[in-house]
Amino acid sequence: MTGEDLNRFEKLLLEKRETLLHELGYFGDKTINSAARDVAGSYPFSEHPADQGTESMEQEQAYDLASREGRFLFHIDEALERIKNGAYGLCYVCNSDIGKARLEAVPHARMCIECKSKEERGLI
Repeated sequence: MTGEDLNRFEKLLLEKRETLLHELGYFGDKTINSAARDVAGSYPFSEHPADQGTESMEQEQAYDLASREGRFLFHIDEALERIKNGAYGLCYVCNSDIGKARLEAVPHARMCIECKSKEERGLI
């Protein structure tokens, strides 16, 4: 992989990271503000139980999404670290090239398509 390729993938990963951080901030603010509003008692006791259930479900969905986004952020950070230490683009299982097409689709990929396929089938 050329230095130009690495720079392009690093830029792509940094853009994805920035987007995720922005989204995580939104979800964090939304769920924290909702929880603070609940604690502060801004919901009257006469609120319909279905409305309270909907609010709880929305908070749970926001937490789930933030958790997934947090894991994605972790994988992006790992990919950026691999760029720094020269391991980016190499499969960590078989040490072969991951391939630019796969990295274009999944820039944080740490396995070549063959090893990823084996992992998904439970062979690794």
